[in-house]
Amino acid sequence: MKAIACMLALAMPFSVVAEQVTIPSAAGEVSAPVQPKPVVVLDLAAIDTLAALDVTVDGVPNIKPPAYLAQAMTAPTVGSLFEPDFESIAAMAPQLIVAGGRSQGQVKALSAIAPTLDMTIPGEDLVAEAESRLAAYGAIFGRQERAKALQKQLEQRLEAATNAVAGKGDALILMTNGGKISAYGGHSRFGWLHQRLGLPEARPGMTAANHGEAVSFEFVADVDPDWLLVIDRGAAIGQSGEAAAATLDNPLIAGTTAAQKGQIVYLDSAAMYLSGGGYQATMMTLDQMIEVFSATADS
Repeated sequence: MKAIACMLALAMPFSVVAEQVTIPSAAGEVSAPVQPKPVVVLDLAAIDTLAALDVTVDGVPNIKPPAYLAQAMTAPTVGSLFEPDFESIAAMAPQLIVAGGRSQGQVKALSAIAPTLDMTIPGEDLVAEAESRLAAYGAIFGRQERAKALQKQLEQRLEAATNAVAGKGDALILMTNGGKISAYGGHSRFGWLHQRLGLPEARPGMTAANHGEAVSFEFVADVDPDWLLVIDRGAAIGQSGEAAAATLDNPLIAGTTAAQKGQIVYLDSAAMYLSGGGYQATMMTLDQMIEVFSATADS
């Protein structure tokens, strides 16, 4: 701890003289340094959006990144999402640390090293939260014009996806985890697919639990959705075991309208589960929704 304290003392002059900007965060409006360097980022959604803004980060969590983020995560690793390496981070003397999501519980401790932003995306209104983070990072890193351009592209993609799902029936969002399944409604972390795109819920009023509502195959058969939107948690985290397609390969699922019409969609699990709310992840999911729904006639 003495070594960390010394490093902090050396880093202090930079944070004192740095220009500040007020930005929205998960903790409300906060001040952040402008054009900070070095920067440590311990949240995949943040790394995703910063990469879209062409911002290079200097420290990242030790986790196998989704393929689309591989180039953005070549910086030195500084511990895991849940357990940052405080000494390594302090040795870098960062001018800013960005945490959130799985690293949210470490915000207070990290704040003893450098200004730390809690940029968690709760998912209550994921698109609005993603837009807020995009604008905030644009202001911090002097990428305001690029942020505005990306925002416009997101709005266009949202409109296209909304048009694509219109009149195509209802949907049920499922997550598979090994042989188990959970369902997510319109007010869950994945509910933006219903709320922002106007996609009807096959079973309205489901609980908004963070890990979904544990359900059975009989439940899915009873709901009988027109579409099944599936997120494979095991695939997202690189875990070996039963894949989502194998989990759902049974007579109860096969009898649903979704299966009969070939409307079981396996969403990009990394984009949905690991970096949900990141700009690129959101665009990837919208592209997938546009592609699969545009290929189907109105119900």
